[in-house]
Amino acid sequence: MDAFGILELKVVALAVDDRQRAEDFYGRTLGLQPAEEGSFVLGSQLIMLKATAEGWPARPSAELNPRLTLAVRDALQLETALKERGVTVSDPVALYEAGTFHVGAFLDSEGNKWWFCSPNAN
Repeated sequence: MDAFGILELKVVALAVDDRQRAEDFYGRTLGLQPAEEGSFVLGSQLIMLKATAEGWPARPSAELNPRLTLAVRDALQLETALKERGVTVSDPVALYEAGTFHVGAFLDSEGNKWWFCSPNAN
């Protein structure tokens, strides 16, 4: 995977119905350290709580449903490399978080979506 510049799993995003209740659970009950608003640190990963009321498309479920995000060296280069290999880029790379990150997504051979991101160098 070095050719793609994939570094690590960076973010696991979980659907929540009640953000405050979920923040209380992850912060107070589990004792995880808060990161940015609605996020907690677990080892080297970030657990991001995404509220369905704020437009997150997934629903909380006992079934597997987290959003997985890979940290990569350069999201724009990865997007190009994936396309060259015939991989479906489901979400073209765009700037997010006030221009802080480039974020995109691709589909694996089974249709599972994998997100990827890199810091915006500008």
